[in-house]
Amino acid sequence: MSATPWAQLSLDVAQANKYTQGDGVLVAVVDTGVAPQAAGLAGRVRADGAAAQDCVGHGTFLAGVIAASPVPGSGFAGVAPKARIVAERGTDQFGRASADLVAQGIESAVAAGTKVVDVSAALSANSSALRTALKHAAVKDVLVVAPAAPDAAPESASGQSSEPPPASYWPAAADGVLSVVDVDINGAHPDGTPQPEHADLAAPGDGITGIGPQGKGNHVANGPSVAAAFVAGAAALVRARLPHLTAAQTAARLRATSSHASVPLLDPSAALSTVLPAAAPPAAPDTALHLPEAAPTSRVVPRAWTLAGACLLLGMLAAGAMAVVRVRATRHRTGGRPA
Repeated sequence: MSATPWAQLSLDVAQANKYTQGDGVLVAVVDTGVAPQAAGLAGRVRADGAAAQDCVGHGTFLAGVIAASPVPGSGFAGVAPKARIVAERGTDQFGRASADLVAQGIESAVAAGTKVVDVSAALSANSSALRTALKHAAVKDVLVVAPAAPDAAPESASGQSSEPPPASYWPAAADGVLSVVDVDINGAHPDGTPQPEHADLAAPGDGITGIGPQGKGNHVANGPSVAAAFVAGAAALVRARLPHLTAAQTAARLRATSSHASVPLLDPSAALSTVLPAAAPPAAPDTALHLPEAAPTSRVVPRAWTLAGACLLLGMLAAGAMAVVRVRATRHRTGGRPA
């Protein structure tokens, strides 16, 4: 297929790649494994043991959405075509995921030095191992991206839904994990897919073109796990262009620069170019000169002034009395005549 797929056009990946192509960023894919020689990924995949054998093809597809470079004759390319992939198994050989296998994959990815971990599973149950793995990822400043719902509702042997779907799925429901839902070419949630209680971002996930584990042909996949791969690729771009941002700040930036919708729609170019308002600075210390408060009024001072006034009055009266005595004495000596 020589035309550029609708998802890449919708996200304007070409514009985003003018800022960065994810150079040097390690992105882990915890899924069915990744074929190291897949078209567009050869030479940029680290895979050991079972993780190098992708018989299902799903992990390779997601790795291509994240980081495949252009292949001659195809219009498809990944979001971060110069990022590198670390393949980790989160499923058994048949593609069935479990909390413990996903936990092992996350732990191995963190140990490998990845900056972004893309998990394809949406599990109905959590586990202590998975909680521990997510805590380790947070401590090591690794951003985990996961689908907010499974690609399809679980079915029983009769082909019908076995039970009502849970409101939240793991690991997307965990604190610090960037949860993603899928939208179609019209920006709407595809019919027939589970509706989670909450999601941080939305991204293309319906009729998505990508690569397979062998050959140069194109494959098509659907679902929130594919949408999560687009977000993981965008996270790799942000971490390459703005390496000073932490995992939490990277997630916050992707959310803050997304397009307004019921679930904010991923916008990679805006995440790379928007100047966000700085946080409010702390209040400056108060350096103004403050006079001490007046001392409390004492009753001693008024009493002192009263006593002083009384003493002055008594002195004046005494002086007056003494003057009268001297005048009388003088008159007595002179016989009543003025002296």
